[in-house]
Amino acid sequence: MMHLMLSFMDRDSNTIFGSFGLWAFLSVGAVALFGIFLPVTTWLDSRRKDRESFYKSETLRRVTESSPDGAKASVEYLREIARIDQIKTIEGLKIGGLIMTAIGIGVCVLLGFLTGLPVATAGVIPLLMGVAMLIYVFFMAAPVEAAGRGPANTETQNKG
Repeated sequence: MMHLMLSFMDRDSNTIFGSFGLWAFLSVGAVALFGIFLPVTTWLDSRRKDRESFYKSETLRRVTESSPDGAKASVEYLREIARIDQIKTIEGLKIGGLIMTAIGIGVCVLLGFLTGLPVATAGVIPLLMGVAMLIYVFFMAAPVEAAGRGPANTETQNKG
């Protein structure tokens, strides 16, 4: 904006509207991105999630009310959905950890070749983040229940 004002103050006729095209393009692009695209996609995504949750709750209500075993089937369905969500989260953390580890190794190697060891150590940051994600997934995260079983401690209760 300051550049446009300074170009208006300059009396040379070639520079009055020399950069107006770039300024107009960036202004229209910013308004289109932040004023139209992002709010519309956020609104559409929230409507989709709301509609999905409504259909899921209506289906569960109808199954529960339809038969005596409907409540048991609904509870099993909710457990299965929670199990699938937990699996998706763990798999996402695995992929994210592998990607972060690869990025860290790549940054270390690239910066090591370009500048030397002191700057290459900046790649250790994403490398350690990826390693931390993988350590959490493989050693610290709660195990996923097997399908059709109750909580993880059911086996110990059945033995005793």
